[in-house]
Amino acid sequence: MDRKAHWEDVYQRKGDLDTSWFQERPDDSLLLIREAGVPITVPVIDVGGGTSRLVDGLLAGGFSTITVLDIAGQALERARERIGPAAEKVHWLAADVTTWTPSRRYGLWHDRAVFHFLTEPAERAAYRRNLATGLMPHGIAVMASFALDGPERCSGLPVMRYSPDSLAAELGAQFQLLDSRSVEHITPAGRSQRFQYSVFRYQPAL
Repeated sequence: MDRKAHWEDVYQRKGDLDTSWFQERPDDSLLLIREAGVPITVPVIDVGGGTSRLVDGLLAGGFSTITVLDIAGQALERARERIGPAAEKVHWLAADVTTWTPSRRYGLWHDRAVFHFLTEPAERAAYRRNLATGLMPHGIAVMASFALDGPERCSGLPVMRYSPDSLAAELGAQFQLLDSRSVEHITPAGRSQRFQYSVFRYQPAL
């Protein structure tokens, strides 16, 4: 089963409370976005947003140009239905971030637990290219992954685990690590998962 088919199947079979990554409130992401001083006027993208409630928080916070990208179209449809009329304010994009080509630059790139699924070097290189192409100079990237003491697999798939420093090394010198924190995520089933959240500023070479 290819990656798109895998995630379409997951969202067809499972409700939000059946997925380990579900958060009723993405408070850590919203706090880091606020602390990074991201202006509400800049375009933002939530990579792998799926049915995440981050888009709800961004809309409530006054962000006006929001894109939610996910490989699973079914996840995006569920999010649209949940949000209702306000969903018309959001650009919903069904795409694989490693093969998609950004058509604009964003002031904020948010990724909670997509990059850590990219276990092949070529996939990570493709992601980095799109991150650099899709992020404005001096734009902010908030990226969360399983921590070094986090799970080794998720949704039946292997993952890469990172510390803030190892993630910074993976992204490269153009991404300046501004902030990081360790987060314990409690799944709907009551299990603990260790995450790291890191905030970067994109500083392209002159």
